[in-house]
Amino acid sequence: MIAAAPRALGLLLLVCLLSAPAVAAKKEEPGLPILESGMAAVDLGNRRLTVRYSTTVAGPLVEARPLIAALGGELEIGPLGESHELTLNEQTFAFGPRSDALTSGAEIIDLSQAAIGTGETGVQVPLDLLDRIYGHQLGYEFTWNPAARLLLVRHQPSRELGMQFNLVHVQGVTTVVLQFSTRPRYRIRDSITSVTVELIGDRLRGDTARTLPTDDMVRGIEVARNGIRLRLAPGTKVENYVLDDPYRLVFDVFRDARARARMPVAPEGPQRRRSERIRTIVLDPGHGGADTGAVGASGLEEKRLVLQLARATQRLLEERLPVRVVLTRTTDAEVPLPSRAAFANQNKGDLFVSLHLNSAVGGGARGAETFYLSADTVQTAAIAGADAEEGDPLFDLKLLHWDLAQTPHLAGSRALAELIQEELDAGFDLRRRSVKRAPLRVLMGVAMPAVLVELGFLSHREEEEKLSDPAYRLELADALVKAIGRYRAQVEGSGDAIEEAAP
Repeated sequence: MIAAAPRALGLLLLVCLLSAPAVAAKKEEPGLPILESGMAAVDLGNRRLTVRYSTTVAGPLVEARPLIAALGGELEIGPLGESHELTLNEQTFAFGPRSDALTSGAEIIDLSQAAIGTGETGVQVPLDLLDRIYGHQLGYEFTWNPAARLLLVRHQPSRELGMQFNLVHVQGVTTVVLQFSTRPRYRIRDSITSVTVELIGDRLRGDTARTLPTDDMVRGIEVARNGIRLRLAPGTKVENYVLDDPYRLVFDVFRDARARARMPVAPEGPQRRRSERIRTIVLDPGHGGADTGAVGASGLEEKRLVLQLARATQRLLEERLPVRVVLTRTTDAEVPLPSRAAFANQNKGDLFVSLHLNSAVGGGARGAETFYLSADTVQTAAIAGADAEEGDPLFDLKLLHWDLAQTPHLAGSRALAELIQEELDAGFDLRRRSVKRAPLRVLMGVAMPAVLVELGFLSHREEEEKLSDPAYRLELADALVKAIGRYRAQVEGSGDAIEEAAP
């Protein structure tokens, strides 16, 4: 009809853009403007190195690889050059050139600035990243002399620390809390029968209390000047995490074969985060590289279609909402599942949506379905109840495990999943497959409301044909954007949910 022509023309233009070959655009360098760059000396005490360096208004950045080779650790450059991982003493830290954050599991640490450079030219990192990793774990101190272009690396002087401890057993989990007078420098060593906190450079004061409780799972706690050792009962498993203000190292010990972790009751509906705003949305196109995902009878590959869907959704979101949208992959690259979660946390995302297409034997299954993480798969920390009193180290224990990142967001994840499913059910001739819970690894480490959406079956002939059509994929992207707009309006109380596609 004539009245609908402008809207149809706009839709046709978007379809053409979606199906047209990508045109290489000039890419802006991420990070702050470089004020100075060149070569700098590194004084390690027993030897010297030469590294590349740059300075910005936020301070210096130095080349990472030579320092890592000298101090220990392993650096892995991400497949897209946007999310790197540094592993030291079995702990992995993620960082990248577009984020001023360092992540270790679900812990997000603010940095002075983002890393710069690539694997070919040498990744350069800010000094506070080195301090957070090598200072806290190995006791190094990093001092920059701008006049001499010199980085001085020294072991920090030894300190004496006070420590208090507590042990409580609640609902099948024994929690041991070690509370220190200041953040210690340490490494954790695990074995089948024990876990040891080995202090690096620091020492415990000689008056540390020695009355140590035990139970059926923690058979003994040994305190020495240079560390603490927990002796574990056979058949137990241990997880650890950190709480700040004051600094506490927390160990949860439980039977390895326990059937179900304790779950706190999730409040109904999406909850406002501390920022009370949805600023950053992370879209995760599933699969990639050698992992093609589902393949239709005509040869259509899931990995390619979901990347196109993610790009279309990104464009529509940024057009209609004041949000930043980042993709866990922007090319046909294979990205490990833990790296996708780390990337989302590193970019301080407020929502995570993983996009997939389904497949089933026989070709009869069809429709879209949306998943959020099953509570049954979430391993929870011990939360002291009646046994904890105000002021006790266990009083404000929080769920901060890597695998527990979804726990505080399960209600929000469910609400987002329901809104997405509503839009898909209302706008398409699809079989209603409803919202489901599932133990999806890609969602476990994500510290924000997170869902996985299966947008149809490539094994179904009619749905494969529809999915091959750019106009249909654009309609799917439009439905996702409407649902995210509705969720954002609920969380922020802004009242600006997207009800109609922009003309």
